[in-house]
Amino acid sequence: MNKSRSTLWMRLGVVLILSMIVAWWAWQQITPQVLPDGFASGNGRIEAVEVDVATTAGGRIQSIAVDEGDFVHAGQVLATMDTRALMAQRQEAEASLLRARTDIQTSRHQVTQRESELTAARATVAQQRAALGAAQKRLARTEALVKKRMIALQTLDDDRAQFFAAQATLAAAKAQVSAAQAAILTAQSQVMSAETSVQAVQASIKRIQSAIDDSTLKAPCSGRVQYRVAQPGEVLPAGGRVLNLVDISDVYMTFFLPTTEAGRVALGAQVHLVLDAAPQFVFPATVSYVASVSQFTPKTVETAEERVKLMFRIKAKIPADLLEKYRNQVKTGLPGMAYVRLDSKASWPEWLQLKLP
Repeated sequence: MNKSRSTLWMRLGVVLILSMIVAWWAWQQITPQVLPDGFASGNGRIEAVEVDVATTAGGRIQSIAVDEGDFVHAGQVLATMDTRALMAQRQEAEASLLRARTDIQTSRHQVTQRESELTAARATVAQQRAALGAAQKRLARTEALVKKRMIALQTLDDDRAQFFAAQATLAAAKAQVSAAQAAILTAQSQVMSAETSVQAVQASIKRIQSAIDDSTLKAPCSGRVQYRVAQPGEVLPAGGRVLNLVDISDVYMTFFLPTTEAGRVALGAQVHLVLDAAPQFVFPATVSYVASVSQFTPKTVETAEERVKLMFRIKAKIPADLLEKYRNQVKTGLPGMAYVRLDSKASWPEWLQLKLP
């Protein structure tokens, strides 16, 4: 009997000790941890840079190659737009380019022809100038002979008429030279106009080709597809959104600290994050931004008590290599706590030591 009673008391003692251990562990779990000096904390939420994949010109969506939740890399084709109208415009522009290049060749041939005409006109001028010189000399001899009454007056009249005819012919030849020069300038201007047309058409082709290239929507960065805003077959205006990406290489937690603590936060300071969804883990981060203007301010800040109410926004960025390692687990919008080290010499408490999955 005494032995049974002793065994019962022993069992009761063990149960009591276990109950005390469990109660102590539960008390430790529900009791808020106290931050040592040199640290500050604030509530926050995981955020990331969002990128919209949109059209540069209006058109119909031909296909979308990814679904929500898919991971994509920079430069990957995400969607394509219908380019039939653009292809027709490019063919039309290429035909115009061929015609403009033909016009250049035609205009250059005309320049060559007009230059030949100018050469011939100048030769005619030289010929008529020589004929005028000969007629002038003949007239001078005839006039001298008439004065000596050694020749008939009719001969003088004939030589004078030939002289004036030679002058008129020379003037006509000179006019032909001027006309040939003007024709050359006209032909050269036609060449320049045709070359300008070629440049304009080439620019149009480049613009159309750029629009065709932009019709293939590519990922501007690596990330995860968050939303499919539109579906194949829909007609979108210029700037219409097709997809929304989350850049998982730029994930951070935004939290707020009062003036007294925010003023001590340095860029690059260490931050440890604890998420409500995974309180057993502690993730590293660094301060990448401290707001220079308070986010909510009372009407007046004349007293020290009111200045304490000022809250400043702070961003703690998670390392890119860690995000890449756990990219399947990265989720935006998760709430949690951010603990920032204000004093670089302060040691992190044991319960805030880094603990990764």
